[in-house]
Amino acid sequence: MEVFSLADYIALGFFLAAWIGYKILVEHSRWADQSLNVMMNNYRHVWMARMLERELRIIDTTIMATLQNGTAFFASTSLIVIGGALALLRSTDEVLNLVADLPLGIETTRFAWELKVIGLVAIFGYAFFKFSWSYRLFNYAAILIGATPMVEKGHAPDAQARAAAARAGQMAVVAGRHFNRGQRAFFFALAYLGWFLSPYLFFLTTAAVLFVMARRQFASEARAALDVQHRD
Repeated sequence: MEVFSLADYIALGFFLAAWIGYKILVEHSRWADQSLNVMMNNYRHVWMARMLERELRIIDTTIMATLQNGTAFFASTSLIVIGGALALLRSTDEVLNLVADLPLGIETTRFAWELKVIGLVAIFGYAFFKFSWSYRLFNYAAILIGATPMVEKGHAPDAQARAAAARAGQMAVVAGRHFNRGQRAFFFALAYLGWFLSPYLFFLTTAAVLFVMARRQFASEARAALDVQHRD
């Protein structure tokens, strides 16, 4: 007996293609520069350029602490979800009986259910590693901010100061990129949950998540806010 049906394999293939394709779209395609993520990366560099103009960098360290706290929250949440997903393996029979009674529920085997749970654990495990690495990179960015030389008032920053600010900005960009990948895993995990009920629902939830994420990157109000020009 096959573990999964043809519909399961098609839905899973669409899920993986959507995840990989979205990553290529927002990070490597010719449209990537128009995405919300990349536009915000430009502002990270602007932030570091403004940081050079401040004698006291309390604002910068406060912003960095906020970014670190948010990243730590998602990392710890990933571990909690992993623990909850593993707990499903201990109550597989009860969960299967519950799912079978649902309107969209399709009868499945114990082995297939456990494979799906392991896949969910793998997604949140990937998210945890992304968030934990992002947290460390934000730490590095904070250190680079502290290592950026002070610029005397009334003087333009020299090449050394500009290079230090550029390093700090690029480190913040890399940290933000890994944070975005971790959040992307969270969103696609929501789509993955549809597979526990039906491969057809899995296909629909994947398409819905892909649409929402692409819209936020290229056609959201947040994206439009970055195009607002200064008005007197």
